[in-house]
Amino acid sequence: MSTSEVYSATTVPEAKSKWFIVPTENLDKFRCLLKVAQVLLSFVAFILEEVVTTCSQCSPLYFFEFVSCTAFLFTALLLILLSTNLHKRVGIDSWPTLDFVYTAVICVVFFIASIVFSSRNGGTDLEKAAVIFGFLATLAFLVDAVWFVKMKGFPFKKTNQPSTSNGGAPVAEAEKLNSVNGGAD
Repeated sequence: MSTSEVYSATTVPEAKSKWFIVPTENLDKFRCLLKVAQVLLSFVAFILEEVVTTCSQCSPLYFFEFVSCTAFLFTALLLILLSTNLHKRVGIDSWPTLDFVYTAVICVVFFIASIVFSSRNGGTDLEKAAVIFGFLATLAFLVDAVWFVKMKGFPFKKTNQPSTSNGGAPVAEAEKLNSVNGGAD
């Protein structure tokens, strides 16, 4: 009798887990592509703004720089977290709410920064290109927020349905409380 007959494999080897998992419960394929577009557009806007060598009024330039860099870094981080299993290790339970709030806020702030920078720049081709990419990034964030609401609903909307403890419909009681003989005294 050989050992291979007695000691057969009792477990199936676990398949290697993928590091990039899309779609997930937090990120579908379309929104993943939107997040990639947001990262790329905000990165290009940031690089174009960084190449500008002179400015007459630098505050709008610096504000646009801050917003485009923040959008690039935070969106890249959010994309990495939501498209991998890392989001399960962070300890945040409300990823959809965080994703929606971040996307809506950065959309508004990027829009404001693009308007301010477009109205107060030197008019060079680099500044105009940076503004165009800023508005394109704003559009990508807007489409993402609208798509989120369309597919998952508004994350802060409360339902008026009472919750049940066991998941089923509540059952009416057959007997009145604090009474003897069903209330016939």
